[in-house]
Amino acid sequence: MLNRLVDWVTNLIGDHGVPAVFFLMVLESACLPVPSEVIMLFAGYLVSIDQMSLGAAVTAGVAGNIVGSWIAWGVGMTGGRVLLERHGRWLHITPARLDEADRLFERRGERIVLIARCLPIIRTFISLPAGIARMPFWRFTIYTAIGCVPWVLGLTLIGMQVGAHWDEWHKRFEFLDYLVIAAILAAIAYLVLRRRRGTAHA
Repeated sequence: MLNRLVDWVTNLIGDHGVPAVFFLMVLESACLPVPSEVIMLFAGYLVSIDQMSLGAAVTAGVAGNIVGSWIAWGVGMTGGRVLLERHGRWLHITPARLDEADRLFERRGERIVLIARCLPIIRTFISLPAGIARMPFWRFTIYTAIGCVPWVLGLTLIGMQVGAHWDEWHKRFEFLDYLVIAAILAAIAYLVLRRRRGTAHA
């Protein structure tokens, strides 16, 4: 499945160039499973063989990330909060906790978005909670844009340096994804256990 996705991404970019980079990065930031590592590493490879310019590749990647983030932010703002208010109790999400998230994004939303945009996996989904917490649109956009640049530029430069070996680096980034997933699962398990202990103590 992953190999087919990689083939589809590379074929699309190979056929359509910069517009394909923009389109695929929109999908990635709109929470669809299209790996930005493949997109931008391959774009960097194309830059190394003079089939794409560095400026165009990075601009398309960052612009696509911003537009895709707008989509996810809008979903969180309009439908995500209503869904959580109705069914969040199954995930132990209460109105009080939603209000707490609002306050957290009000105080530290810029830092949260900025850091999250530079982290694998988390960067793809941070726009949803930002929208749910009603983070102001333009503040969200500015820090999303700033946070996207190091990730997009870094991947593109790596792709340029390694050239035809870009796929090997994609596999290395997969390992980093697994570490992030493990950390997220560990954090969820910790929160669940702490809640159960608190309930039992009460």
